[in-house]
Amino acid sequence: MTKIGVLGLQGAFREHIRSVEASGAEGIIVKRVEQLDELDGLIIPGGESTTMRRLIDKYNFLEPLREFGKQGKPIFGTCAGMILLASEIAGIDNVHLGLMDIKVERNAFGRQRESFETDLDIKGVAEGYNAVFIRAPYILEVGPEVDVLATHQDKIVLAQQGHLLACAFHPELTDDHRLTAHFVEMVEESRKSLAS
Repeated sequence: MTKIGVLGLQGAFREHIRSVEASGAEGIIVKRVEQLDELDGLIIPGGESTTMRRLIDKYNFLEPLREFGKQGKPIFGTCAGMILLASEIAGIDNVHLGLMDIKVERNAFGRQRESFETDLDIKGVAEGYNAVFIRAPYILEVGPEVDVLATHQDKIVLAQQGHLLACAFHPELTDDHRLTAHFVEMVEESRKSLAS
């Protein structure tokens, strides 16, 4: 069975596990670096990106996470996870994992009280997808290899670059598992190609 980890340092990891399992894969909460070796894919959940980075550093996850992505194993960054994946963050000199060719703006849709839900059409994945935005970032710019999958008010909120997927919203907070199922498919495809 396909094994997908959810980085369990901070954020809504149990809801992601539920969504992964509803999509037909095994979900594993990842709290130790050595668990990465047994995974086919990884979700980096929402939370607070600077706090998550401190915990990533504290538990020595930074290089192993980079290596995981460089091996071609799929990573799905949601909300703060998207910020961690980005190769550029507006107004900030240093990045976190720097794996995905996107430039992000943090807290771009406003603070907590400006949280909202909206229906998105996701290219090749879902129409009328209920997306929950909480203190959400968005993508300002994408590189040539990046495919934009969804926008809201002309802002990029979901993009894919090969085996990397990043969204500004929280797919785990609804019962619509179509986006998680898309990631599970990405992981299954990468498993086949990495095995061959």
